[in-house]
Formats: sequence, C-alpha cells, structure tokens
Amino acid sequence: MATSRFWVSYSQILVGFYLVCIFLQPKLFVAAGFEEINDQDNDSDQVAVLTNNTDVPSADGNISSAGDGDGGRYELCGSDLSFLGPPYGNISTSNMVCSSVWNTFVLRYYARADNVMTIILSAVYTTGWVGIGFSRNEMMLGSSAMVGWFNRKGQARIKQYYLQGVHESQVIPDKGELPLTNVPPAVALHGAMIYLAFQLKFQHRLSRQPIILAFGSRYPSTHFHLTKHDDKTAVWFDFSKASVLDIDINQKKNHGILGIIAWGLILPVGAIVARYLQHKDPLWYYLHAGIQLLGFILGLAAVLLGIQLYRSMDADFPAHRGIGIFVLVLSILQVMAFFLRPNKDSKYRQYWNWYHHWFGRIALFFGALNVTLGIQIAGAANEWEVGYGFLLAITLVAVIVLEAFSCMRRRRDKSSLSLQPSK
Repeated sequence: MATSRFWVSYSQILVGFYLVCIFLQPKLFVAAGFEEINDQDNDSDQVAVLTNNTDVPSADGNISSAGDGDGGRYELCGSDLSFLGPPYGNISTSNMVCSSVWNTFVLRYYARADNVMTIILSAVYTTGWVGIGFSRNEMMLGSSAMVGWFNRKGQARIKQYYLQGVHESQVIPDKGELPLTNVPPAVALHGAMIYLAFQLKFQHRLSRQPIILAFGSRYPSTHFHLTKHDDKTAVWFDFSKASVLDIDINQKKNHGILGIIAWGLILPVGAIVARYLQHKDPLWYYLHAGIQLLGFILGLAAVLLGIQLYRSMDADFPAHRGIGIFVLVLSILQVMAFFLRPNKDSKYRQYWNWYHHWFGRIALFFGALNVTLGIQIAGAANEWEVGYGFLLAITLVAVIVLEAFSCMRRRRDKSSLSLQPSK
C-alpha cells in the first residue's frame, strides 16, 4: 500500500507541475511604447502616403541580390530613399544596413543607441499586400506583423496585425505586440518596388530574431481583413550581423517531437512494464530493457538536436538546458547500471534495486517537467500543450488502473496462500 500511495502522490505532483508551467507561461514580447495604429479610409494623417513612379535608378550603388523570384530581380541597396520622406528618407544609406532575405524581399534597417530601430522592407509589387512579421517561434500563430498595400484606388495602407489563429477572421487588424514608436509608418511605390517603413523601440538591442515574410496577390477586404497569402517563409535573421542564419526551422520541432516521444511515451511505458508485468517473468525483463534502450536513444537524439539548436540560435534557456543535462546524466547512469546489475542472490542486489528504481523515477519526473518547460519556452501552439497533456493524462490513468489491478492480484494471492492447508 505504501507503493500505491507513492504512485498516487507522484501522479498528483506531476499533474500539478504541468498545470503550473502552463499558467506561468512567460510573455516573451513586451510591447514597450506601443501605439495602436488607427488607419481608416479618412485618417490619412496616420500613414505617410508616398508614390514615385520613376524608373529604378541606374546601378551606381552596391547591388544586393533580392533572390531568384521572377528571373532574379535585383534591388539597389545604395539607392536614394529620400522619396520616403522624413524621417525614413533622411537616413543615409551608408548608415543603413541592407540585406536580401527572401525572393525579391530586401530588408534595410538602422539601429540607434537607444534601441530604436528603423526598418524598411521592399519587394517587387504588382497587386495585393506585402508583410513582415516578428515571431517567437518561427510560426505565424501568435506573431505580430506590419502589412502594406495599395488598394484599387491607389490609396496607400499600412497596418499592424496580430495573427491570433490560422483563419482569415483571426488575423486582427490594428492589434499586435510590436513596440511601435510615435513616428507614423509609411508605405511607398518606387518603380516596381513597394516599400514598408516603420520604427520599433525595443527594450534590448535586437540580435537573432525569427521573422516571417509573406505576400498575397489579392487585396484585403473593406474591413482590412487580410486575404490568404500566396507564399510565405520564416527565417532567422541576425540583426547584429545583417545575415540570414542557416538554421533548419524544423530542428526545433524535431527536438520537441523526439523529447515528447522519448520522455512522454516510450520511457514511461518501459517503467510501467517493469512495475506491473513482473509476474510474466522473464518477458517483462526483455520488454523493459528493449523499450528503455529505444527511449534512451531517442532521448539522446533530442539532446543532440538541442545542443545544435543552442549553438546555432545562441538560445539562452538555462533552466531547460540544465534539466536536460541532468536527465541525460541520470539516463546514462541507468544504462551503466544495466551492465553492473548484481545477481539475485547477491547481498548488493537490494541496494541496486533501490538505486535503479529511484533514479529512474527521478529521471521520468524531471523528463516530463522539462518537456512541459520546453513547450512553454518555444511558445508552441495549443495543440502541443493539449497533445502532451492528453498523453500525460493517459499515462497517469494507466498507472492508476494498473496499480489497482496489482493490489487486487496481491490480495488474491495472499488469500490463496492463507487458504492452503499447512503441512
């Protein structure tokens, strides 16, 4: 009964940690100095409307390739931006960093010492809209974006949007978490290019940041709801080095999937087999060893991916990283214990059992805790939280049910022994 009470208490603690981590999810974007844009049809003072239909300037500046879209168009990073008007057109091109980011999209920016950053995005434009978003996790969900376009009447529009969901109705205009300054954003046509210009004030100097780039060929609706994008991409951009980082966006997702499969499914199943199938000797032993070995391999792969992500993204999550290293050490000790397992008649066997059981339980507990922490740090969609919560609930229900059957079997065996006649 003591063991049964332990498992019940363990289950309650695990559920409690999961719920606490969900409700204490940190808000990674701070909208410092945010001013909401109210850009209605008649509010022309909120948007700098600029058009210039002159040809693209001759190649007398530094040429930066804007990608391979439509025959490999090029954008002149050294071209004059005075057509944008103050304050965007007043910044010298020699002070502004310019980099090709995707297809015909070119990103210019200028960072001041007070962490105010002027950003100018340009791209080849015909119809529809062009946008740039700042994300927490390379995903559109939960990000904030600046979107600009010229409507059918030739009127300029630029707005901030909050991407609350995947449906068009969940892309909310005039909302978001971007820390816009009081300087109105601007949108302009210059030759074949559209320019979106705006200012952000960050609390800290911007370094590596996932950004989302997208465009749509259809105009937004009369209520400024965006139409579905024709294409999009998410890249990690290093604002300190003006370069697109060579990071596989799927690495973080694979890291999470491997961690959940290893520590949320396979390793708990292996522990359950060892606890509740010992009456099927020696089947339980081979099942337990094989399942745990598979879980260890997948968990090790998750750690290696995490190390690669840490180096490439310069991620700073000491709690998640520290718990991961701690769990990995416990896992290695468990594998070593398998090869140092004493015989059943050894006087050290009882101590080995205590060590193996408790180190395994501690590893499972912190493994589950670290999976939950990783989901929160990544700012993953609700599907990840719900999915892992469902998996955790199924595991706990299975433990409770099997523990009840185990207690009933032990009572039945004890009753059978007491009914046997003594010799």
